[in-house]
Amino acid sequence: MEDLILVVDDEESVRQSLKDILTDYGYRVETARDGREGLEKITTLDPATVIMDIRMPEVDGIKVLELVRLKGQDTPIILITAYGSTQSTIEAMKMGAFDYLLKPLQVNELIETVKKATEVKRLMRKTPSLTARDVIERADVMIGLSPEMQKVYKAIGRVANSNATVLIRGESGTGKELVARAIHYNSDRRDKPFIKINCASIPENLLESEMFGYEKGAFTGAITSKPGKFELAQRGTIFFDEIGEMSLSLQAKLLRVIQEREFERLGGTETIKVDVRIIAATNKDLENCIAEGTFREDLFYRLNVVDIYLPPLRERKDDIPVLVEHMIKLCNAEYKKQVTGFTDQAMKLLLEYDWPGNVRELKNVCERAVLMSTGPLLTVEDLPRNIRKSSRRLHWLKGLSGDSFKEMIAEVEREIILQALEEHNWNRSAAAQALKMNRSSLYLKMKELGIID
Repeated sequence: MEDLILVVDDEESVRQSLKDILTDYGYRVETARDGREGLEKITTLDPATVIMDIRMPEVDGIKVLELVRLKGQDTPIILITAYGSTQSTIEAMKMGAFDYLLKPLQVNELIETVKKATEVKRLMRKTPSLTARDVIERADVMIGLSPEMQKVYKAIGRVANSNATVLIRGESGTGKELVARAIHYNSDRRDKPFIKINCASIPENLLESEMFGYEKGAFTGAITSKPGKFELAQRGTIFFDEIGEMSLSLQAKLLRVIQEREFERLGGTETIKVDVRIIAATNKDLENCIAEGTFREDLFYRLNVVDIYLPPLRERKDDIPVLVEHMIKLCNAEYKKQVTGFTDQAMKLLLEYDWPGNVRELKNVCERAVLMSTGPLLTVEDLPRNIRKSSRRLHWLKGLSGDSFKEMIAEVEREIILQALEEHNWNRSAAAQALKMNRSSLYLKMKELGIID
């Protein structure tokens, strides 16, 4: 007997289209024209899978999902929408949606998702103890509707209410802390502290006391007792940013906390029990660090219970326009400006640029442009020199010939030297040292490239 699929959508054309597609793939299909009818049919028909639109009059898809779960029904529900957002994706996954697909639907993706959902339904019928997830109340702010970010939102929704440790991977500036905060604020620990420790910015001798606290007299200068971050995060979440920078000795102590849920303050003898969720982030390849002997393999496996990969901005350039729009709104409010956006040519350059600093760099560019703006539209001239020059080099490379090669090399050299000079306030000695040149060689190169007369 074919699996029964229920399609719930207020648009007849969508219902009919999905019915035709699913029928062609061998499924039996029932339809419902709104949320109320959909809720009734989910109860009476017990379909193998439900495909349901989010935006419907009176009772929307999210509400139907909530009511179904509150009734204790675990029918896999695939939500579809043309209006995706961070909040709706996380909310849907946390409420127990099987998946969340954006319109226009891709047939292959739809059918693959339906196949997985119907298999889950078969398992549920064999294992009645499988239950739905709890409902969330809020989500932290992240921006992006690309498929890459949809995967991140879904992962947040799936792991938030567990106590599993999470390892967030991604380059610097991709927003790993935002993901950690989103997990916390969508969990049962949301009303308790979220405590961050940056392992790269605190010296090792101070990091231990930051983590575990200390008793009076534990070391020179310890004139009073002080609780550490683990105590401050009690029943909440503790976030270790740049965990790959932590020393091996501290890694061993962190491992003990994860395994035993206890520790002692520096200079103390009392064992303190702790209930915290641990989230870690890194921009390093920890597997390589293990091979090099700088990271403990046992700690890696303890942290890597759930792995979330945050893609660099160059892998999700479709998100740049919506990120820019969001950042301009924030900057307008902060600096009392009325900037409406970038010109088409300026946006073209933003889309061409590789963004080595990721979202953090984009935010900096938008903030600087809005702050210095003189009109409602931001132009190419409002962009930093490196973005403008990067675009020129890209076009040179596309049409590169032997005649232009030397010109391109000279321009690249010129930009590197100018950047070094600007970073060191035009101190030639400091710039030369940064460029690994001697001062006289830098002087000659500056003359050759026309930087000085």
